[in-house]
Amino acid sequence: MLVSTRGRYALRVMIDLVEHVASGYIPMKDVAQRQGISLKYMERIMPLLVKGNLVDAVQGKGGGYRLEKSPWDISVGEILRLTEGSLAPIACLEPDAPACPHVEDCRTLSMWKGFQKMADDYFNGITIGDLMRADPGDQYVI
Repeated sequence: MLVSTRGRYALRVMIDLVEHVASGYIPMKDVAQRQGISLKYMERIMPLLVKGNLVDAVQGKGGGYRLEKSPWDISVGEILRLTEGSLAPIACLEPDAPACPHVEDCRTLSMWKGFQKMADDYFNGITIGDLMRADPGDQYVI
């Protein structure tokens, strides 16, 4: 499993929104500048976070983005699934994947299912609030 730049940037954006929550709605250009992310790339990330009901958006003067929920109610797994689509390690475990012709005699399927459960449990067990408590030298690297 390889998390794309979009997934890693989405996590950084969410952390930035928490760090600046007192500012109200935060303009995308401010987040992009602080995080070193191009505005064009941010324009691809933010709609996913809005559609997933993690971020609220207001357009116009005084507009921007803010968290829709508490950072303690937003899991890393939720963000990664919004940005990555799926965390499945193999194609046959993707949502809506066609039936694999080898499923009946596949000796590795249970291993892949176990790996996916382990990854899902791990990422679902970490919230943005947890990342805010982590020291930069901790085990969470984005």
